[in-house]
Amino acid sequence: MMFVVISSINFWLVMRLLPMKEPDRSWRSIKGQWKKDAESVGEDFSTFSTGSFTAYDGLTKDGDHPSLYCLSDGERIHAACQVSRLMMSKFPSPILRARFILVSPVYELGIADAGQYAQMMVALFSGIVWLSRDTMSASHIRFFLKSPGDSQYFAALQASTPGALFSKFTIDGALIECSLMEEEMAETA
Repeated sequence: MMFVVISSINFWLVMRLLPMKEPDRSWRSIKGQWKKDAESVGEDFSTFSTGSFTAYDGLTKDGDHPSLYCLSDGERIHAACQVSRLMMSKFPSPILRARFILVSPVYELGIADAGQYAQMMVALFSGIVWLSRDTMSASHIRFFLKSPGDSQYFAALQASTPGALFSKFTIDGALIECSLMEEEMAETA
């Protein structure tokens, strides 16, 4: 299980990337929490959620979907994404792909500040890296950010440094592609 500790002047959070499962981490439960968050600042949730939640609504119409994960601090869900382990022709082994990132209205409506948003996005990416080293073993990751502007939170990871976790780390627009160091993968096997 992966834990990411997020700290700031105002709060300390331990976040974990977990599969969305009934009852407390179901998509229905998450939407209920996020509806309250949006309405707490006067936002009409029915118009706020139009479009962006469609993919999740479709994937969960028959119940839980095994590819959906959520970032939780144990009390609240901060983000959700779809995670898949698959083969792609440009990689010699399976990759982990994370996309369709949704974040709580707390982040989109200014309840949380930009620093807290950055910390949450880094925690989400860290959770994906952990999955690639644990339950969804993969040596390559494709992480689709919410926007190209989010790439600033990960720019430092492009530098090659001794002891780095990644042998390759690129950011193109809103796409992060990275490969874990081979010795890192061997340690988890």
